[in-house]
Amino acid sequence: MNSENASNPQEVNKTKNHVPTLMLTDENSGEACKITVKDEKGDEVDVRYDSEKQQARGGWNGKLEFVMTCIGYAVGLGNVWRFPYLCHKNGGGAFLIPYCLMLILLGLPLFFLEFAFGQFASLGPISVWNISPLFKGIGYAMVILSWILVVYYQIVVAHCLYFLCASFTSRLPWTDCDPSWSSPNCMDASRANFTNITNPKAPSEDYYFNEVLKLSSGLEEFGTPSWSLTLCLLTCWIICALAVIKGVQSLGKVSYFTGIFPYIMLTILLIRSVLLPGAKDGVLYYLTPDFSRLKDPQVWADAATQIFFSLGCCNGGLITMSSYNKFKNNCCRDAVIFAIINCATSVYAGFVIFSNLGFMALTKNTTVAAVATSGPGLAFVVYPEAMTNMPLPSLWSVLFFIMMLTLGLGSQFSILETTLSGTEDELRRLGVVLTTKRKMFYRIVICFVDFLLGLPMVCAGGYYLFSICDSVISGYTPLVIALCETIVICYVYGLKQFRRDIEMMIDERPNWYWRICWLVFTPIICFLLIIAIFIYSTEFKEGNYTYPQWALIFRQILAAIPVLTIIAWFLYKYCKEGGYVLMKEFLKPVHEWGPAEKEYRTEFISMIKSNESLHRSRIYDIGPGNASTTMTHAISSSQMNFNLGGSLVSGLAVATGVMDDTKFFQSKLKVAEKLTEAHTKEVIKRAASNADFAPLDPNVALTTSQTVYIIN
Repeated sequence: MNSENASNPQEVNKTKNHVPTLMLTDENSGEACKITVKDEKGDEVDVRYDSEKQQARGGWNGKLEFVMTCIGYAVGLGNVWRFPYLCHKNGGGAFLIPYCLMLILLGLPLFFLEFAFGQFASLGPISVWNISPLFKGIGYAMVILSWILVVYYQIVVAHCLYFLCASFTSRLPWTDCDPSWSSPNCMDASRANFTNITNPKAPSEDYYFNEVLKLSSGLEEFGTPSWSLTLCLLTCWIICALAVIKGVQSLGKVSYFTGIFPYIMLTILLIRSVLLPGAKDGVLYYLTPDFSRLKDPQVWADAATQIFFSLGCCNGGLITMSSYNKFKNNCCRDAVIFAIINCATSVYAGFVIFSNLGFMALTKNTTVAAVATSGPGLAFVVYPEAMTNMPLPSLWSVLFFIMMLTLGLGSQFSILETTLSGTEDELRRLGVVLTTKRKMFYRIVICFVDFLLGLPMVCAGGYYLFSICDSVISGYTPLVIALCETIVICYVYGLKQFRRDIEMMIDERPNWYWRICWLVFTPIICFLLIIAIFIYSTEFKEGNYTYPQWALIFRQILAAIPVLTIIAWFLYKYCKEGGYVLMKEFLKPVHEWGPAEKEYRTEFISMIKSNESLHRSRIYDIGPGNASTTMTHAISSSQMNFNLGGSLVSGLAVATGVMDDTKFFQSKLKVAEKLTEAHTKEVIKRAASNADFAPLDPNVALTTSQTVYIIN
């Protein structure tokens, strides 16, 4: 019978004592044929298929998908609207000196560290902290930070979509001062007597704040959601849900567009921009170095923070994307290439922006410095105004905002995937079965919840809330996470072992440059930046608006939540797991830590056991008497008696499932040993004080993975 003619598989013999067989029916003869599947050893294999089985974590379908997704993640809106402004503010071309230096000492080391971290364990930003369970709060902090980012970042993407839709007109709506949204200070080309206007405003400025945002005077007048922005926000979330609904399988396909298209648009806009009158003046202003500015510490701080935030370090995104890589992927090469691409894109975008600013300065008969700005003001006020003076303004506006939309969505997809995969990995660890349908439903629900969380930011006072979230993301919080992450991996887990782990993946240990950066420069720079933020912080304001006290308190709480999560988790594990006596053990990785693939995990365990500084647990003496427990490959229980003051006190019996732990992993045997020791000391203390002996709690300081029995 040919296999092509077989059909209608049915399952039989589904009893617990038998491996099921398959019954196949020949379509031609109708005769039944029983098939038994056996492995190489001749043992029958269970071939039952459960359509609702737990979905595998998955991975990239190809290296190119990973490359495109990383480019889309790292290259975002900040490359377009923040770096060029910082460059002109901090000495033009001279700013590239501290910028490149901070890339070498801060950006590249963190980028490589997170890439290697995620790829080695193939886990998301929470579960990957099996490396040191006491610090798992760092993973939760990363996901919380990403969640704040994904909610507020989508607002900017919605603004891009709004402007894109508004650009499909023969005349851009912000070309003239429309009475329905313009202020008395609005000035357009049709108003001849503009010299009588105090503090004149461009139509694009009034259009953005009065028509798009419908901005109120403050948080006190919060208002209701704008229906137009709400519709744009909903559309963006639908796009995001469709992009990530199947995880990296769908995200990887979308990344081909979001990773390549922005560069096509940037190139088209650059060609058009450099041909504009005044473009040369803008480019010269952008690149002319002012080396005297390098004496200002703020210039170096700006360079460090820009590198840190533009690369997207320490919010879990890099860990998430690298976790879907093949184990033998060269993550070191990837980290260097992507970091350089990110920084080169920032410089490249600067030519586009300053060519237009030079043209704009010429048309307004002013200086480039007078029209240069950063943030949303550049994307939604300055650049739209420049396009109104170009030939075919609607065409260039459409191209510009398509570029901005794809840049925003490319980053948003990866940030959203970080929050989703991080929580899904934890659900799997807790035993929750995530079938394909359940996973898709879960992702849709999370996207809808994020949409609801973003609704307050499209209200009349929502822009002020948006600014609060933006200040949190660009504040000290991610720097604290970076500092903790570097210290735990390099000092608690151990840089020596981490370098061995990397060698398993790329067949080469990181050289002296990586070692000295991870051990010295990167943590010190992070620490100094945190100090600088607190020392040089000024009153938080939005233009001339002063935030009420409750809003400032809310801002501080929002910034502190991820940091407090790290502390809270540490204290929770410290108190719950037995306090100081067990802290050394719980700083070690759990047994689940290591490569996910069986082949490489076996190699990893062999590497650990062959290390001279690591050896297996032996025989431990417990308590003051002759009690001892011999640790072999299987211990059921043993009873220890302590003769204290003529009273016979029953001791402990320890049962554990892992008897060959090395010193590298958390030792369940050592946990039991220390618990027994603590129990014995308490018995001696009570006997010495002639206190009434009360049974001790047998479950004190035990995790669910350990079993300790009190035998009376």
